[in-house]
Amino acid sequence: MNAPVTDTSSHNAELAAQIQTLGQQARQAARTLMTAPGHAKAAALRAMAARLEQDKAILQAENAKDLEAARNNGLAPAMVDRLMLSDKALKTMITGLLQIADMPDPVGSQTASSTRPNGMRVGQMRVPIGVIGIIYESRPNVTIDAAALCLKSGNATILRGGSEAFHSNRALGAVIQAGLADAGLPQHAVQVVGTTDRAAVGMLATLTDYIDVIIPRGGKGLIARLAAEARVPLLKHLDGNCHVYIDEAADLDKAHDIALNAKTYRYGICGAMETLLVHAAVAPKILPRLAQSLLDKGVELRGCERTRALIPQALPATDEDWATEYLEPILAIRIVDDIGQAMDHIARWSSGHTEAIVTENLHAATQFQREVDSSSVYINLPTCFADGFEYGLGAEIGISTNRLHARGPVGLEGLTTLKWVLTGDGQLRG
Repeated sequence: MNAPVTDTSSHNAELAAQIQTLGQQARQAARTLMTAPGHAKAAALRAMAARLEQDKAILQAENAKDLEAARNNGLAPAMVDRLMLSDKALKTMITGLLQIADMPDPVGSQTASSTRPNGMRVGQMRVPIGVIGIIYESRPNVTIDAAALCLKSGNATILRGGSEAFHSNRALGAVIQAGLADAGLPQHAVQVVGTTDRAAVGMLATLTDYIDVIIPRGGKGLIARLAAEARVPLLKHLDGNCHVYIDEAADLDKAHDIALNAKTYRYGICGAMETLLVHAAVAPKILPRLAQSLLDKGVELRGCERTRALIPQALPATDEDWATEYLEPILAIRIVDDIGQAMDHIARWSSGHTEAIVTENLHAATQFQREVDSSSVYINLPTCFADGFEYGLGAEIGISTNRLHARGPVGLEGLTTLKWVLTGDGQLRG
């Protein structure tokens, strides 16, 4: 009668041992990467790019297993699309690897030093964090992006992708480790967790002896679970409930195009606009035209009472709509009386990701950018620019809504930290 308990206990012990081994191997590899020359890391990234092209047939065959399972399990078409390692997706991965290979190496750079009265020089040096655990869902491209950014910044990484992409991630992991070996770097610098067991997530999140930070990329459920269970510090990539506010001093043609692009560029990205706020003075002039443009693209509109008076097709908006990151063609619209009411709405409902104001009034623009407390705040730009590549970072590991260490798109510099370096000539403290 006790056999099932024994089996479960044995399985958990075996899994814990596997995760422990991954951590030990990652920590050992991190010591090597800390001093690895920039040219060796770049060579590994170029080798990975070459192997992605070389092993395309193998990768797509493994990916086909995930796609078949996803369709059989009734996964939404948008999620199936995210899973697909098409020729275009692989080409994008290859381009990304080569771009990151060509970027300046952040490791070892120093701030300008200051000289103390006793003659010693005080500065700071940028160094790797160490070992980074990345827990993410669905998208196999994250496997390549995360491995590349962690490697370039001198960090070892342990990758735990979603079960939907298990075969794809395992095949990509083999490509990554082969590229590392080609460049003479330790293969354990990047490791893919080889199980779909959800217990592995909790084990990684408590592996404080070996993992320095966990970066979760996924839905609220994943973030909530890790926030409750993790003992390793988290660099959270939270949801993007993003807002655009059209001010009374907006150029209305510009505002129309910005709002349309913010919502319809791509519905499934965290930088997509989910709520549109419009000043009451310009709402009658812009909302009917903008609503028609959105409806023509198949966007469902939900609005406050004043919005619905101007847009009869809009459904009534509720508090749940103001709080929701749709990631689909649905938009909530609210008419506000002034910029203060717009900022109050954002403060109440935003996830702290990305917000934008459309205005020709410098005072309003400055006030909005100063007072709105999100990781990115734009003037006269659509929120869909929330992307590390668009910021000039080359790529990103995610968009952090944390306040400490890194905030907004996290690129190479966000995956490093600083240590103090002092230089003297025998000075003694008296």
